[in-house]
Amino acid sequence: MSNGFYNVPKAKNEVVKSYKKNSSELNELIKEYKNLYKQHIDIPMYIGQEKVYTKNKRSITLPHNHKHSIGTSNYGGEIEVKDAIKAAMEARKKWSAMKWEDRASIFLKAADLLAGPYRAKMNAATMLCQSKNVYQAEIDAACELIDFFRFNVQYMSQIYKEQPESLPGVWNRLEHRPLEGFIFAITPFNFTSICANLCAAPAMLGNVVIWKPAETQIYSANVIMELFEEAGLPKGVINMVTVSGEKISKVIFNDKNFSGLHFTGSTNVFRKLWKTIGENISNYKTYPRIVGETGGKDFIIAHETADAYEVATAISRGAFEYQGQKCSAASRAYIPSNIWPEVKTKLKSDLKEFRIGSPENPQNFINAVISEKAYDKIVDYITYAKNSKDANIIAGGNFNKKTGYFIEPTIIETSNPNFKTMVEEIFGPVITIFIYEPKEWIKTLNLVNNTSEYSLTGAVFAKDRYAIEYATKYLENSAGNFYINDKPTGAVVGQQPFGGSRGSGTNDKAGSILNLLRWVSPRTIKETFVPPKDYKYSFLQE
Repeated sequence: MSNGFYNVPKAKNEVVKSYKKNSSELNELIKEYKNLYKQHIDIPMYIGQEKVYTKNKRSITLPHNHKHSIGTSNYGGEIEVKDAIKAAMEARKKWSAMKWEDRASIFLKAADLLAGPYRAKMNAATMLCQSKNVYQAEIDAACELIDFFRFNVQYMSQIYKEQPESLPGVWNRLEHRPLEGFIFAITPFNFTSICANLCAAPAMLGNVVIWKPAETQIYSANVIMELFEEAGLPKGVINMVTVSGEKISKVIFNDKNFSGLHFTGSTNVFRKLWKTIGENISNYKTYPRIVGETGGKDFIIAHETADAYEVATAISRGAFEYQGQKCSAASRAYIPSNIWPEVKTKLKSDLKEFRIGSPENPQNFINAVISEKAYDKIVDYITYAKNSKDANIIAGGNFNKKTGYFIEPTIIETSNPNFKTMVEEIFGPVITIFIYEPKEWIKTLNLVNNTSEYSLTGAVFAKDRYAIEYATKYLENSAGNFYINDKPTGAVVGQQPFGGSRGSGTNDKAGSILNLLRWVSPRTIKETFVPPKDYKYSFLQE
């Protein structure tokens, strides 16, 4: 067997395809979308060597056409969770001992498979059951996931190469062990790439994973598991189980081998899970790692010197791409009165041009929100604003769920900076705007900093560099990802590591080496070549 220090292929961001009209990639994608639309599949749980089917089947429908079913998912209970843990711990024996370059090869192969033969299927699956348009699916399900795989391999090699200094007569070494147990990954519906990465990042470092995908993302989750299998990931390393939160938590958090939580979802759920882990802390072999990216109430603040069209475009894209169902989506904005008339005119013009409908039509910029539950919640906020004396809906505000869960992009103008929709997370195509006087710039920055419990993303627009400098410093704790003259969405792996603090999570920065460091346990090894044979030090001599 040959040994060596291996250099991995240098990671580069995957090029986003344009999907222009009549292009080969667009034709291929729409063909795959239509093909999957006609099929009806039964999605199993993946537990060790088995694909598990149960009698508890749930229909999988499309958000933009909720009367059309394209499959069923199989739901289990405590028995399946226990089986998954057993399978993971059995797989851990070989997986944790596998050479890192062999683990790297699996995920590099997964990246190339996704860049090629799996690209259309992964994007089409995301369009179908998460109701993303062509471009949103491409940047998420294909490009970002490819980037996660490739850059994480590069970061992993950096971690293993970093070694301590050694003095003469001593050799110091540092190894990064996988955690002693299994990782529990809970993933959201809105980003296919995040779902795969929350499993893949710990697994890449030699850990084994129990994965609970969101019910509304199971369809593309199945494609992820197919991708892992074809890439050569041994069975049992990542186990996908579809079980209710209550049942899975009862088993997971009472198991001594629980070693870490990798979570993206709501703030309240994350806090509840953290509390449960704390209450059970004496049950575990080791202190579990807790990594979470949670809610956001992301902002745009414009200075009086900002360009009105640039601000309006940032709102149109930042608030309404993927129906505002991004943790980073702009949900509140602070606009100075001197540019507001022009911003308002441009915004209303943009929204009139938005086309709403099925993602099958590439010209539809807006698609459906994810579920009836989400639809009802968002509609409640819009209705509240309609009935309030402190607010005025200046664009949108209509909704209909007869065929799909469609909500018009909605802009609320308020005279109250603490209005309900300025404070609470909505997670839909709704933004609330507060108009301030330019002389109250500092006061408004204070509002931005203190209005919300969250600290995920935010943006400042200005031509005045002093204003930019001041806002950047003043708002240093208001956003983990801060943007200057750009919308607060669209973080790219390897360029803008993503994550926030306060009520937005642990800020462990997915898409960076910082996240991977959470899934290893370092061990220092010191070897002395010629050990002393007498306890006496020099200072003891007479």
